[in-house]
Amino acid sequence: MAPSVAGDEIEVTVLLPCLNEAETLEICVTKAVRALAELGVVGEVLVSDNGSTDGSQEIATRAGARVSHAPIRGYGGALLNGIAQARGKYVIMGDADDSYDLSNLEPFIRELRAGHDVVMGNRFRGGIDKGAMPPLHRYLGNPVLSWLGRRLFGLRNVGDFHCGIRGFNRDRIRDLQLCMPGMEFASELVVRAALNNYDIVEVPTTLKKDGRSRPPHLRTWRDGWRHLRFLLVFAPRKTLIWPGFVLTVLGLLGTATLSFGPLQVAGVGFDISTMVYTCLAVLVGAQLLLFGVFALLYGHTEGITTQQQAAFWGRWVRFETCTAAGLFLVLLGLAGSILAVTAWGTSGFGEQNLAETLRVVLPSSTVIGLGMTVLFSGLFASLLNLRRVSPSAPVVATPTDDARSDSDLASARS
Repeated sequence: MAPSVAGDEIEVTVLLPCLNEAETLEICVTKAVRALAELGVVGEVLVSDNGSTDGSQEIATRAGARVSHAPIRGYGGALLNGIAQARGKYVIMGDADDSYDLSNLEPFIRELRAGHDVVMGNRFRGGIDKGAMPPLHRYLGNPVLSWLGRRLFGLRNVGDFHCGIRGFNRDRIRDLQLCMPGMEFASELVVRAALNNYDIVEVPTTLKKDGRSRPPHLRTWRDGWRHLRFLLVFAPRKTLIWPGFVLTVLGLLGTATLSFGPLQVAGVGFDISTMVYTCLAVLVGAQLLLFGVFALLYGHTEGITTQQQAAFWGRWVRFETCTAAGLFLVLLGLAGSILAVTAWGTSGFGEQNLAETLRVVLPSSTVIGLGMTVLFSGLFASLLNLRRVSPSAPVVATPTDDARSDSDLASARS
């Protein structure tokens, strides 16, 4: 912990985000310092302060921590700053409210040394003191969000998705370029690690009632919704693509079947009115599927998802492919519509003829709408795939540039 220790010699940084934690910060820093010393680990305690006005900065410094000012407000903003400022090879993040056992860091350090990228704490395996977690969080919020995270991202070995104490390899987490400034940062870290196939394990940890006299920063419904929203947004294949695909297929099957006439199933009749909804299912399903593809492409462009996740769909939603497919569908739908209206006018305007005409008009109009959607989707997907030149890496001309042709110079810059 001595200031003279070189940054490259520090193995573990204990990172504590802080906003007005004067009541409990000293004991947290003291526990972490003592734990590192007892384990013989060369480390530091870093307090990433979010603008405290109660003297938390001075308390942390006196207790033996290094303090860094976090310019972005929020739980995630403080942790992002701390990860950027950490000197240790490994980072163990916790809370500054004395609810997590910072005196027992050995399980985290052991698993990190074993080569795991992320080591999650599990409060349900380690023990939760009475009153330490509200019943709504303990029996509904955390179990539901943890279950959803496991289902959406295949994290079968993570039972406590939102545990606030966790360790990770600093450089591996920096590579993810995390960006969420609020409480959903906890979800972003584990989700992005899972999407990039990081090695994630769990160790038991305990949770006790925090030592603060003021209410916690966490807001149950607001922050719970932000976590839920983040999980759903980051899993477009399971929340958009697959539901859209299934809905489209069911709509197509229903529309194709009813195009040949009414259908009776277990005494229940399905006819033109049902076809209206099957056609609607085709349009809605196709749009959900395309929205999911757009989400994958955007995630790849922003470095959120890997190239493999977007490569397959990227080949199918190219501008040229979508333009050709969209125009074909539009022309096919127009041909069907013209045929249906012509046949209707020739055979008369009776109720029976109208019903038979609608069996062609409804699918034809649906195909026209689907074609227009596909056509313009190719344009939008192309915009998402445009390559951007980083402003941080400008092209610098050399003396020999004057002798080059314009095309050679453009090629060198690209």
